Amino acid sequence: MIIYTVRSGDTVDGIARRFGLPAERIIRENELTDPSALVVGQSLVLTQPTAVYTAAQGESALDVASRFGITVNQLWRNNPQLGGKNTLTPGQELIISLPPPTLGRIDVGGYAYPNIDRDVLRKTLPYLSSLTIFTYGIRDDGSLIDIDDEELISIIRSYGVAPIMLVSTLTEAGTFSNELAAELLRDPAKQQRLIADIAQTLPQKQYAGVDIDFEYIPGIYADAYAQFIRDLRAALAPEYRVYVALAPKTSADQPGLLYEGHDYAALGAAADAALLMTYEWGYTYGPPLPVAPLNRVREVVNYALTEIPADKLNLGIPNYGYDWTLPYVAGESRAQSLSNTAAVDRARERYAAIAFDQNAQSPYYRYFVRVDGQPVEHIVHFEDARSIAAKLGLLSEKQLRGGSVWNIMRYFPQLWLVLNQSFAINRWLE
Repeated sequence: MIIYTVRSGDTVDGIARRFGLPAERIIRENELTDPSALVVGQSLVLTQPTAVYTAAQGESALDVASRFGITVNQLWRNNPQLGGKNTLTPGQELIISLPPPTLGRIDVGGYAYPNIDRDVLRKTLPYLSSLTIFTYGIRDDGSLIDIDDEELISIIRSYGVAPIMLVSTLTEAGTFSNELAAELLRDPAKQQRLIADIAQTLPQKQYAGVDIDFEYIPGIYADAYAQFIRDLRAALAPEYRVYVALAPKTSADQPGLLYEGHDYAALGAAADAALLMTYEWGYTYGPPLPVAPLNRVREVVNYALTEIPADKLNLGIPNYGYDWTLPYVAGESRAQSLSNTAAVDRARERYAAIAFDQNAQSPYYRYFVRVDGQPVEHIVHFEDARSIAAKLGLLSEKQLRGGSVWNIMRYFPQLWLVLNQSFAINRWLE
């Protein structure tokens, strides 16, 4: 695999000739919306297969996978244009094999809402070990607020992926409540009601585990939160896995409501595995920053490893960017969220060259628009193949359990191309 950065004057045909690759494959795999107009600084993933095959009349993806002794999920991972579907077109080029992954084997998780586009879902599932469905809420009495997830769970399991139930502090009003978590952690009876409802729902819905995401917990409830996770795990083991989401801390005594209720050592010991929410340095209401700058992510990982074993840690990987209008005004500015592919499209539309922050290992660019006749500056931070490769490299360097993508609602081809050629993926149910 080559990650190529577009230079001035580059064309897809020219790049293809330089590396001896079909131009059509570059366009298809990177899902270029306008192949005739590359953006300076844009990254492209160039795959170099070791074996290809041309589909014959009447063959299906399952037929081809069986012919070559690979799983159909591997065929789908190597050929994202198939969309995770069985139908083939006669004459279609299929990649059978790629060079062996160089970074080892990991768990790959992701998060999705129940309304995820089913084509995006099917296209993504072959790359996952598990998929967490966002989210079950909690009533005032500690009982679960159910969601319509049966169809989604059925699709997830049909791809050999483990569905994971997410429980967060979502109220019946549809909002998140910090006080709800505090009230729950003050009341053992409510905790037992919640644990009983989770234990009943997991087999009923055919989940493989549960992910607890309680955020903004006051520090006085840190011990109670860890005890709740211990009690939940005791009630569910060994049939179901218990995960916990952790705010991105860099020290045990880090101040702030986001951090104080998350005792890394206690929660890491209580759960089967933990997700480091290593994103949102740049966020909707915050100043313009990379969403997940590698230097800051590394600080979180380094601290986490002093409290939790590497084989229990999953690295959070963002799948989005933000566009800020400048100047940033605290309390007033609101960044626009956009997909990574949309970020590149916007750079092309605004004739902006993409730069790369070497310290943060993150792409960004600036552009201007006219508002009432005056130029207004914008800055966009997002993810590309280079930033994803850097995060996966850190994951490998620290020998973490795996990574989990927030979220998979918008398909980002370069993320999955880089992941597929970097790691072998654990498949729990395959």
